[in-house]
Amino acid sequence: MSRIELEAVALTERETRKGSVAAQDLMDAAVGLLDSHRSVSTLSLREIARAAGIAPNTFYRHFRDVDELTVAVIDQAGRSLRGIIREARQRLSIERSAIRTSVEAFMDQLDADQRYLHVLLREMSTGSEAFRQAVDRELSYFEDELREELEKISAATGHKVHEPGLAAKAITRLVVAMGASAADASKERRGEITEQTVVMIRMIMEGAEQLARKAAKA
Repeated sequence: MSRIELEAVALTERETRKGSVAAQDLMDAAVGLLDSHRSVSTLSLREIARAAGIAPNTFYRHFRDVDELTVAVIDQAGRSLRGIIREARQRLSIERSAIRTSVEAFMDQLDADQRYLHVLLREMSTGSEAFRQAVDRELSYFEDELREELEKISAATGHKVHEPGLAAKAITRLVVAMGASAADASKERRGEITEQTVVMIRMIMEGAEQLARKAAKA
């Protein structure tokens, strides 16, 4: 038997001993192969299968190709992050603003062992069109939730926000861009980026409120 055939037999035997492999196992294996210079889209099906301890053919039971796996990883990253930010907002104290708490929750997630957020940030700029569309879809969820929150705050405080949808988009894209810069930064540098992000978001909000006041006077 050739080396490739022997490798396939060994993987099949290992898979049998290991038991059924779930799609999540393949996603975790792919993310585990990444470093600061690699995108999921650069991984081969064979190396992902090897990292998961399965034969390459087993991969197709869960995903058509690496592209589909990457989109699934991006979707999971978005769902995970939305849950983290919602939880952070629920724990707000009187002394801490929603802006700072949400930004810090986002930055803290950069250190999560699963590193799924890193995939979302990386694929936004280096992935294919399909990957960028998947990232855009996840970001649109954040934008919709933030727009609704801005509208609720506006109704409760009487402070109108000009074009809350655009304000939400500006804030979301800013946080993601700053998060990409902070992903591989030192702890000290990440703290600086966090502070800058908080200030920039406040600038966006103050500008949106000022534009709303001008529109009301027109």
